Amino acid sequence: MNRGHEPFDTLAAVYAVGALDGVERREFEAHLSGGCPRCAATLSEHRETLAALARSVPPLAPPPEVEVALARRVGATARGRRPWLSWFVATAAAVVGTAWFTGAFVAARYEAWLGLMARESAALRVRLERDAAALNEQLAQYRGAADLLRDPVTQVVALRGLGPSPEATGRVIWHPTAGGQLFVANLPPAPPGKAYELWTIADAAPRPAGVFGVDAAGLGNHRFAPVEGGKPVKGFAITLEPEDGVPAPTGPMVLASK
Repeated sequence: MNRGHEPFDTLAAVYAVGALDGVERREFEAHLSGGCPRCAATLSEHRETLAALARSVPPLAPPPEVEVALARRVGATARGRRPWLSWFVATAAAVVGTAWFTGAFVAARYEAWLGLMARESAALRVRLERDAAALNEQLAQYRGAADLLRDPVTQVVALRGLGPSPEATGRVIWHPTAGGQLFVANLPPAPPGKAYELWTIADAAPRPAGVFGVDAAGLGNHRFAPVEGGKPVKGFAITLEPEDGVPAPTGPMVLASK
């Protein structure tokens, strides 16, 4: 849909029932005189719809209290002196009924348009809040990695792709007492029910260091704690495991330190 033309679609509905005035009326008429086929067709459609409604729907009478008030107001000065008085009252009542119908029609169109705008605005706000939260989280992770790199004890360990993910790459920024930050790229998203699990490798069996996922572009990161007791780490590996993680590797290895 052409968002730049959308206001004129709404104005056409209001113009068709004669309820458009002021600046909006001048702008719409100038736009219409420019030869816009879309607005001309929309205007014709609305007018045909109103004509069909007028033919198919019984005349709408205004609320009884409106008709009574009109009769009293006019009859107070001309009661019994003008044969056309009843005709005038009936005509005024019909005008009020038509105005009531027109107002209801226009209000319904505006209400639907405002409802659509409100839903689109709410959805946009949710997306912006979600994106902002993701960016703040990513910024915090990069700041944490920068803090680790300030310490000369910190090591940067490269990971290479293995088995089902030969194109994958990774880096681990590792500090023996502060923990580490993992960054991976070109790693396919895990299948449903699965996740990637990081392992620290020392002299004993591999120790789990948490599960993580990647986005649609194959990028992921994961902050993990130091090994209990400050024990040294010789390497790192990543396997594909159940999404809740496992205490020992069971799935294929996709990345490992060189």
